[in-house]
Amino acid sequence: MSGPLSGMRVIEGSAFVAAPSGGMTLAQLGAEVIRFDPIGGGLDYKRWPLTEDGLSLYWAGLNKGKKSIQIDFRSEQGKELLVELIGAPGEDSGYFLTNFPATGWLSYESLSATREDLIMLNIIGNYDGTTALDYTVNSAMGYPSITGPERYDGVINHVLPAWDIICGQTAAMGLLAAGRHRDRTSEGQFIKLALSDVALSAVAALGHIAEAQILDSERERIGNELYGALGRDYATADGRKVIAVAITKKQWQALCSACEMTETMEKLANQEGLNLTENEGDRFKAREQIHPHIEAWCQKKSFEEIQGVWDDLGVCWGPYQTFKELVENDKRVSESNPMFTTIIQEGIGEYLTPGTPLDFQRAGRSTPLPSPRLGEHTTEILAEILDLSENEIGHLYDNRIVKGIPDE
Repeated sequence: MSGPLSGMRVIEGSAFVAAPSGGMTLAQLGAEVIRFDPIGGGLDYKRWPLTEDGLSLYWAGLNKGKKSIQIDFRSEQGKELLVELIGAPGEDSGYFLTNFPATGWLSYESLSATREDLIMLNIIGNYDGTTALDYTVNSAMGYPSITGPERYDGVINHVLPAWDIICGQTAAMGLLAAGRHRDRTSEGQFIKLALSDVALSAVAALGHIAEAQILDSERERIGNELYGALGRDYATADGRKVIAVAITKKQWQALCSACEMTETMEKLANQEGLNLTENEGDRFKAREQIHPHIEAWCQKKSFEEIQGVWDDLGVCWGPYQTFKELVENDKRVSESNPMFTTIIQEGIGEYLTPGTPLDFQRAGRSTPLPSPRLGEHTTEILAEILDLSENEIGHLYDNRIVKGIPDE
């Protein structure tokens, strides 16, 4: 596969979101990413959503562009093959990404005995080794207590596994950083990445930890309001919902002009002693006085009318859409967006698939590839990387140490 990481080889032992998304990120940039799974598939092979034939759209989405080998790694021979694969020679090889327990034969000490400069990144739940998933991490991060309607007295879980996604990107960056270190020093290393640490680093970066310590305060639930600035949902005359946001001076002036409220807002600012033009915090303070003007304007306009005016005047806004509406109506999810290409995923069908969001102006984007069929590359990997003969590979198949695609 072409791309800036072409030639790099990463072995991936994974399940669920964080580790597979990290491997996929590297594959989209041109790395050869080889995912190994137990025969019959791992814990996430049949994860919802499923097609009518029982194929996982989730698995297909998170394994684009990778290679797949099915191997019985409970057997001693299977373990030996994987140790050899992880430690295979090559200047741009010797990378291992996993969220499996790094113990026994999968410990860094054991694996680095085969390749001293091995780079291994292990995703764990908490820094102390205890178990955690995205949803159990998020419950402790404060966000469920400030998500939802203003007067709601409960907690609301998020449906986007944000920490998993960020963790995957962090894992990819960690492998590349360790690779740069190895290029300079010839040293491999073991990297631990705790999912909860990924979340905590983001919570701290956004000021929540300092807010609790320095200000000794709890962030209040404010519904769909944008904290510290102006932003909220508004209803259109034809029953749609839109969001408008004014963080910068330019965005505020555009919104005032579009909603025909420039003079009214100048009067409000003078009356209240606020600087609505320059100070986003003042807009937040005056939000209950500002919103009715935007609401009244939107309620007189259809969605298309709002779209036309707001686009023409440079308002920062967006429509509320379901996933189906996103695919059917939004040109950003189409081949007019160069990130997307229509691919054929065997057994599933033809659908739009993104490549990397990184648009390299010199190298360009690599064309996205479908996810592999489980075990699709088993023979290729055994022959080309482990240099096994046809007879040796045949014995492995016969003894059910390895398996190819499910219908083989």
